[in-house]
Parts: sequence; structure tokens; C-alpha cells
Amino acid sequence: MEEQSLTTYQRALEKLWAKFTNEETWLAFGEGSIKIILTIFAAMLIVKVGKIAIRNFFAIRSKAPLTFSERRENTLLKLIENVLAYVVYFVALINILAVLSFDVKGLIAGAGVLGLAIGFGAQNLVRDVITGFFIIFEDQFSVGDFVRIGQFEGTVEEIGLRTTKIKQWTGELHILPNGSIVEVTNFSLHNSVAVVDVGIAYEENISEAERIINELLATLQDKYPEIVQTPKLLGIQMLAASDVTLRITAETTPMNHWYVARMMRKEIKDCLDEHGIEIPYPRMVMYSKTEESGAEKRKNGGTA
Repeated sequence: MEEQSLTTYQRALEKLWAKFTNEETWLAFGEGSIKIILTIFAAMLIVKVGKIAIRNFFAIRSKAPLTFSERRENTLLKLIENVLAYVVYFVALINILAVLSFDVKGLIAGAGVLGLAIGFGAQNLVRDVITGFFIIFEDQFSVGDFVRIGQFEGTVEEIGLRTTKIKQWTGELHILPNGSIVEVTNFSLHNSVAVVDVGIAYEENISEAERIINELLATLQDKYPEIVQTPKLLGIQMLAASDVTLRITAETTPMNHWYVARMMRKEIKDCLDEHGIEIPYPRMVMYSKTEESGAEKRKNGGTA
């Protein structure tokens, strides 16, 4: 029994040795390796050249009389690049499997049944793809838009069929599955409004301060192209403890309201200083108990 097992083991070693020492085996291995390397290289080259061609096509299309909006074109550009990469790499994978002597035809034939089985176990993936399609089809938001999705807020960097990438202004990149996107606030579709509150001291002439501010506001639209209409002084917003608060609003181009608000505060501060109108600051009045007692004695005509 042991001799028979030893003989079987020796035969297996001999077959293995014969296979490794066979010249045709190494030729087939070398040929297969070269095919795999060339397939990967060709796939990478096709994707790179294809992306350049797609970008050139959109650059030429942007000069045509009938075009989409810039944000829409950026979204379609990113999407087509992703689809191109998926298709090319999938074809490359099939070719590599064929080189490795896998039954590719059998795999493709069974892809329908396998896809159905995977579909039941990958419902989230299917939901992500369907949601991504409707986001792009309905133009809910596009690449370059400033949006708020749930607790994340930032600029849309990329929209794919499965995920959306949002870059926060501090640099963080948030990658969200499209299926998790339920509510979206898009700040880039319409003009924004800058709101500035200015405090004026109670001792100042409020009517004069309003006149000076209105004169300044009439000049800001020419100075800042981000301002769509002449800013408006709405009037007194609040009577605070130490100041009268005036509210000013300005309609701006999308997402420029923060910049315009900062510039308006600077312009208003310089203008009020130039006209000698005081912007209030916190004040504290202190009473000395000793001085108060002395004053009461003098008022009563001396000590008791």
C-alpha cells in the first residue's frame, strides 16, 4: 500500500516536473503574461485618450449656439468619463479571464442568472444607481454647485451613478452613496442675498446716519460686479441695549453673498467714521460706594 502511494506521488512529481520543463509551457506562460500586460496598458491608454477626446468635444460644443449650462456640461463630462472607464476596464477584465483560460462565454451566459441573484443581495447598490440616474436626469444639482445634503455642506466635485463627492470649504471630501440622498438644498441655482446689520449709537442722529448709508449704497453696485441690484436699507431692525440696529440687504450673484457682506461692512464702517458717526461699543458705568455715601451726607447738610 505504501509502495503504491509512493509510486503515485512519484508519478505526480514527474508529471509536474515534465510540465515545468516543457518549453511549450513557458512559451504559453510568457505569451499570456505579455497579453495581460498589453491588455492593461491598452485599457489605461484608451481611457486616457478617451477622456481627452471627451473634454475636447465638450470644449468645442461650448462654442456652439445651442449649449447646456456650464454646470450641466461639467456634470455630463464627469459622468461620461466614469462610464467610459467602467466599460473599458470591464472589457479588459473579460480579455484577461480569456487569456487565463476561463470559460468567458459561460460567464457571460450565466451573467443574467448571477445578476438576478446579486440583485436581491445588492438592493442598496441598485438604489444608488437609480437615484444617481434621476439626480442627473432631473438636474437636481450639478458639478460646481454649492449644496447641503444632510449634515454635509460644500461644493459638488463629482456626480457618478453610484456616489456623489462633496468638498467642504475646509478641504474635507465627503463621498455619499446616491441612495442616501433624500433632501438637497442647492445654493447655486438662484441669486443670493447678503444681509448686514449695522449698529448706531443712541446719541447719534439716526435719520442722518440713514441718509449717509443710502448715499454709500448707491455707489456699491458699480464698485462690486457681484452685486445684482442696488443694496437697500430696510430700516431699524432692533432697539438693543446700547445701539440702534439698521438692516441692509443686497442681492448678489449665486454664492457671493458672504463676500459682498464682508465688503459692505468695511465700506459702511469707513463711511461712518469719515462722517463722525459713532458705532457703539460696550460701556460699563461704575459707582463708588464711598463717594455715594459722601454725596448723601453733603446733601443732608452734614453728619448725623
